[in-house]
Parts: sequence; C-alpha cells; structure tokens
Amino acid sequence: MSLRIAEIFGPTIQGEGALIGEPTVFVRAGGCDYRCSWCDSLHAVDSANRHNWTKMSAEEVFDAVSQLSGSKPLTVSISGGNPAIQDFGPVIALGHAAGYSFACETQGSIAKPWFGDLDTLVLSPKPPSSGETVDWDVFDSCIVAAHSCEQVVMKIVIFDDIDYAWAKETAERYPDLPLYLQPGNPEVDPDVPVDLQITTDRLLWLVEKVTDDQWYVPRVLPQLHVLIWGNKRGV
Repeated sequence: MSLRIAEIFGPTIQGEGALIGEPTVFVRAGGCDYRCSWCDSLHAVDSANRHNWTKMSAEEVFDAVSQLSGSKPLTVSISGGNPAIQDFGPVIALGHAAGYSFACETQGSIAKPWFGDLDTLVLSPKPPSSGETVDWDVFDSCIVAAHSCEQVVMKIVIFDDIDYAWAKETAERYPDLPLYLQPGNPEVDPDVPVDLQITTDRLLWLVEKVTDDQWYVPRVLPQLHVLIWGNKRGV
C-alpha cells in the first residue's frame, strides 16, 4: 500500500491549534474531499496537482521524518488536504516504536480507526465562509473513532460574524471538546506578501468579540506561521 504525499518538511514550529509553538515535522497528504473557498493548501488538495505528489510506503514516509529530525523523537503532524482519506496507521505505529508523537488535523468528514492511535486529533469543522457543509453524524463518528486518542480538540477558523456565530453554536454542540479559535487569513496566494497590520487587526477583532461576549470557553490564537512566514508556508 502506498500513500500519496504532497510534502514532508521540518522540523519547524507548529503554527496553530493546541500544539502551537511545538517543534514539529509535517507530513502533508495529497487529496481532499473538500474545496474550501479560502484553502491555502491547494497544492495538496486539488487533484490537478497529483503529478506533484509522491507515492510512498509507510516505511519511506517515516524514514523521511527520521532523517529530517535527525532521529530525535518529536511531534509529527499529519495534515493535508484531508489525511483521513488515507491509512496512516502504519506510519504512526513505526513512529511510536521509535518514540515519536503524532498529531493529525482533519475537518471531520471521514472517520478512520487509526484516529485512536494518535496522541492528538485536531478536528477542524469548516465554517460557512468555507462554502462547505458539515455532516455532523460523520463528525460524531470521528470522535468515536478517536476514543483511545490521548487528546481530541476542536479548532475553528473565523473569517466573519457569521462564522463566529456558527462557532458558538458548534461549541454548544460539543462542550467536552477543548476549543481553539483563530482568525482566518483571507490572502492565500503564496506570491502575495502578508499584510501584518491586517493580520494583527483580525486577531484583535476576534479577541474583542470573545471578550465583549464574555465567552470564555475558547482559546483565541494567532496563525503563527502566517505572522512568521507569510503565505509561503501554511502549516
């Protein structure tokens, strides 16, 4: 069995979510069942780019991770695209045997048994601005599949007031999932420099929304990778 891999890179610093700031090697899977309007990873999403994806065995994927990290066990983040399309269970097993930890981020549209083997599962349901609709029954099945995962959290990217209201409703639906909110980056072209003032203003807007509402459930975080690398590395 081979995996379709768009890229493997790092170690670098996790730019968002529950593990923000943590040294991480990223394994980005090719292929996705969504087409979000503001996707910043089309090179790993659009099948038109499949000729740039590499077919790799689980052993080859882990060998690449090990070489990048100098065989020092750290966190490996499996992202995409939607990595749940593929079977990363063997990669996780190889890494765990060598002392590595594994996180995965997925929108919760496909449940896989290997979710339970992860150390951290980040479920990131896409808000209305994405143009996608969440199937909550499938999302629930992802939580069930991750029953033995050490940490399951939810991350929602916020672009506007509609997304914000949707996030509050979603948080009420899943009160037991730790929630992380981040302002969305509207500029996804890697050749266009990020306007740091606009990025900062969007973060301040979200902070003020949460505090004005006295909504103390979520943690509000920046997209750290956008502040540091701009659009050239969406991790």
